[in-house]
Amino acid sequence: MKSLRLSAFCLAAALVWPLAHADSDHDRARDAVRAGQVLPLKTVLERLEREHPGQVLEVELERKDGRWIYEVKLLQRGGRLVKLEIDAGSGEALKRRDRSRDRQQNSPP
Repeated sequence: MKSLRLSAFCLAAALVWPLAHADSDHDRARDAVRAGQVLPLKTVLERLEREHPGQVLEVELERKDGRWIYEVKLLQRGGRLVKLEIDAGSGEALKRRDRSRDRQQNSPP
């Protein structure tokens, strides 16, 4: 009897689990784009290529201080690693950090 209850519980949990996690980061990001709060990533990357050329290594979309921020890591010529924070609503570069070899510097965008 306990085994049957445990099996039923596990089955119910397996069916409910995807619904409980349907509101993932990906879903929230997609909803923000649809609501016009965030520019599509494709648009941001096209602008980025013109203003800060390099190979995109990583992109994250985060909520900071009430605004959506794209954090983008780029590899530029000469092996320079650049991390940009971009206002996801406007596409404006807010912060730029360059790392070249062992040196790190903060500079405005």
